[in-house]
Amino acid sequence: MGKLCSTLCFNSFVFSITPNAGQPLGPLDGIPVAVKDNFNTAGIETTCASNMLKGYIPPYNATVVQKLLDQGAVLLGKTNLDEFAMGSGSTDGVFGPVRNPWSYSRQYKEKSMPGSHSKDEDSNWVITGGSSGGSAAAVSSFTCFAALGSDTGGSTRNPAAHCGVVGLKPTYGLISRHGLIPLVNSMDVPGILTRCVDDAALVLGLLAGHDPRDSTTIQDDFKPFELPNLTDVSKLSIGIPKEYHVPELSSEILAVWSKAADLFKNAGAKVIEVSLPHTCYSIVCYHVLCTAEVASNMARFDGLEYGHRSAMNKSTESMYAATRREGFNDVVRGRILSGNYFLLKQNYEDYFLKAQKVRRLIADDFRKVFRSGVDILLTPTTLTDAATYVEFIKEDNRTRSAQDDILTQAVNMAGLPAINVPTALSERGLPIGLQFIGRSFQEKQLLTVAKWFEKQVKFPEIQLEELNSHDHNVLQQQKSASFS
Repeated sequence: MGKLCSTLCFNSFVFSITPNAGQPLGPLDGIPVAVKDNFNTAGIETTCASNMLKGYIPPYNATVVQKLLDQGAVLLGKTNLDEFAMGSGSTDGVFGPVRNPWSYSRQYKEKSMPGSHSKDEDSNWVITGGSSGGSAAAVSSFTCFAALGSDTGGSTRNPAAHCGVVGLKPTYGLISRHGLIPLVNSMDVPGILTRCVDDAALVLGLLAGHDPRDSTTIQDDFKPFELPNLTDVSKLSIGIPKEYHVPELSSEILAVWSKAADLFKNAGAKVIEVSLPHTCYSIVCYHVLCTAEVASNMARFDGLEYGHRSAMNKSTESMYAATRREGFNDVVRGRILSGNYFLLKQNYEDYFLKAQKVRRLIADDFRKVFRSGVDILLTPTTLTDAATYVEFIKEDNRTRSAQDDILTQAVNMAGLPAINVPTALSERGLPIGLQFIGRSFQEKQLLTVAKWFEKQVKFPEIQLEELNSHDHNVLQQQKSASFS
């Protein structure tokens, strides 16, 4: 464990800290965890991987961070991400891109780079997905037991699928968002990344429940639960949404999805095709609503109260403009501009209000399916396995996000729980994950089914080889550049 922590950082951590010794506090006592760098951590720099928040040290912990510490968890560090969580590759933050640990696995090297030289290997490393790629990489490489991500349109499930780990997006309102620097208030949910479903259930039980500092959390008490060992799935009804069979879906992912459906069917479950007719509009709807809320939330970063402030002093307006130009990258500025366009007086009804109506229709689609007797929906999580970095950056962030979020973002607009379960390896030796979607606040049922599926597929553990001198030097350079 110590050797992996010291050498296989994969640029996933922004910095590390030394925990304080203490008395046993709870189930996570002494257990290493990591936290995405858009959760506030008292006395520890919180940057959102942006120059805008360089040097910002919050005076308080996010509720979820405090709950982990209260249970004895050891905070190893803050993890890398796309700037302000805007992206699907974890490639656009100021600390540089996150490397997927599977790039250095025996499975990937044997199938994709047999007999290659170190230079070839360096150009063939694959992305983690995003925007919680640092957290997914930390869990995948055995650096920590669990990690927190955030999920606005798939930002926990997407990297979980690419990194071969479990990624849980809880029901909106089940876990407090207090202290999570907001991207889209109506969709943001703290996400949980672990190596197995039971671990995700354990962490969920410690984090869920009402928070008086977050008015969107549930009012009822939440009781932690242990997952039963499901042996009989004959009473289950599994829905297969036909709209998720999109043209961009790779043949490999489709084959794994079909085999998973057959697995449930052969075990006695009822597997039926269902329809979510407004899915085709969801990515456009998501883009409008996401950027509109981004424009509103980013307005607070003006150079006056905290974070970066430009030296420009000609006028207040010029200082604002210079601060935001220097502090935000092109991706963030682009989303702000798009959101403000949609919110213009002459555009508000045509874009924002219509998108809100479509969002209601999307949520209604899910409600109708679940009311029809379907217990769980089974879908792919991503369109393909992880792309190499050189291929991924050939397209701009907006295009990539529109492609990679297509299977995940509808869940956020409906506020439903969903989980990625690593399922198989692709022909290139990289993870493929499938997504299970459940009813609101029915996490126990969702996780129980996911646990049963996890036991059936027996996803292989990553086989990390001893790094050669070239890989070691590359990763050490990233470590010195990203740790502070």
